Amino acid sequence: MSDLIARLRAIVGSRHVLTGDKATARYRHGYRSGAGDALAVVRPGSLVEQWRVVQACVAADVSIIMQASNTGLTGGSTPDGGDYPGGCVIVSTMRIDGLHLIRDGHQVVCLPGTTLYALERALAPLGREPHSVIGSSCFGASVVGGVCNNSGGSLVQRGPAFTQLSLYAQVGDDGVVRLVNHLGIALGDDAEAVLRRLERGDFTDADVDAAPDAWAHDREYAAHVRAIDSDRPARFNADSRCLFEAAGSAGKLIVFAVRLDTFEKEEGAGTFYIGTNDPARLTAIRRAMLADFPMLPIAGEYMHRDAFDIADRYGKDMFVAIERLGTDRLPRLFALKARVDALPVPGAGFSDRVMQAAGRLLPDHLPAEMRRFRDRFEHHLLLKMPRTMVAETRALLAAVLDGENGWFECTPELAAKAFLHRFVVAGAAVRYRAVHRDRVEAIVALDMALPRNAGDWTETLPPDLAAQSLHRLYYGHFFCHVFHQDYLVRKGVDPLAFEHAIWALLDQRGAEYPAEHNVGHLYKAKPPLADFYRRIDPRNQCNPGIGMTPKARYWGVPPQEMRS
Repeated sequence: MSDLIARLRAIVGSRHVLTGDKATARYRHGYRSGAGDALAVVRPGSLVEQWRVVQACVAADVSIIMQASNTGLTGGSTPDGGDYPGGCVIVSTMRIDGLHLIRDGHQVVCLPGTTLYALERALAPLGREPHSVIGSSCFGASVVGGVCNNSGGSLVQRGPAFTQLSLYAQVGDDGVVRLVNHLGIALGDDAEAVLRRLERGDFTDADVDAAPDAWAHDREYAAHVRAIDSDRPARFNADSRCLFEAAGSAGKLIVFAVRLDTFEKEEGAGTFYIGTNDPARLTAIRRAMLADFPMLPIAGEYMHRDAFDIADRYGKDMFVAIERLGTDRLPRLFALKARVDALPVPGAGFSDRVMQAAGRLLPDHLPAEMRRFRDRFEHHLLLKMPRTMVAETRALLAAVLDGENGWFECTPELAAKAFLHRFVVAGAAVRYRAVHRDRVEAIVALDMALPRNAGDWTETLPPDLAAQSLHRLYYGHFFCHVFHQDYLVRKGVDPLAFEHAIWALLDQRGAEYPAEHNVGHLYKAKPPLADFYRRIDPRNQCNPGIGMTPKARYWGVPPQEMRS
């Protein structure tokens, strides 16, 4: 193995090959779950270096885990334990962060380390925006990672991150690494020349195929989500309609670039804050808008009162940091936090305890209107509408919501605060666990999609399960019927048994899970997804074990049998 480490150092330089538990800790541990061993973490600085690193790892027959921002919530880009064939090498792509706007900015080519924030910033002067504009962009999540994980988002009209246009390497069952250029950009035939030209932007408009038949986003989703009488969920991770080469590949391919559509930024949108104690009122709003409105909502974010409260207390410092510092500094702050928590003294959770204490000293960060609605209502919906739909929205809300319910129109400042408060819920659950390790055994975090025709979308746990959790946080993307359910499980409770009991309840409701996160090491990949993984990684050398699949080479099946 020393020969491999020496080879990797020759490719990327010694300072970009990390070994030892301390140096690799923040790459081996997921943001919310997942941890394992690694022989090394390698940080290539160019596409050619990434290509050579992958070739060296395949030649040495070690397992490869590709990792971008490591912001995933299911541990899908971190090792799970240590029993990887040949050991595993983590390839961190965040140094390779370029992008190229093409076709007058209507499309973009993103390299592996490009973040959503960087893409937002590049598109802003053109009055355009990427597929996702809230949530993961604040954490510095990568564009490529979103595509590889079929990540969802808050924007009702766009569905999961998806493209049929990508540049990737595939490890064949013969152990040969091959570069596949399906970007629709003519870059030549020599692998390293292709990668150099792409990274430099060494191509002309004439080299770019318009590729009208290749999708660079899910073109059918806007119509798909309107099928409110369907007994199938609108979007979920194992949906075969969104599994295509890089899209949904979950680290089973080595992705060098993706080509995506961009979208015209909606100007003059109106935001409504809705509160009710009757979930059926929100159902009536959803069905009316999806069935009858000529234009879909831009976003419709749901938050239960309990999630409001946890975010209020345990997400306050994150809220203020994003609001005052902006999103561009957050990845560096998280990296610093990870380094501090990796120190043997003062130990894990120290940074969370410090930040939580500091947050208590900050002034109230939420508007009075939101606090009044928190006291009055159990269910909260943030509704962002196109400018042309504002009047129709007012009329619908007036008709559906009587005096026992409530709504108001938000100023731009209040709208920004409301959506930011909704965003920090997931991180607040992580903070709660870090601060209250003596009370919390684990976070059981599920994201699931209910059938589009589901009328009863709230959850009432059986008393025995309810007693096993300290808090239950419900929030999600309401119009897509995609919900996040985070359970802070009491100390001493078996979190795996608790999770499986919740799965059984979800199965009874016709739910699909996960909905918009990678299966990671928390969920079992369902047959269509596991079959897709086998087709694109027949040797099982890339991210083996994802979705509780086998880690063995060739999936534990002799190669000749796989070919037959």
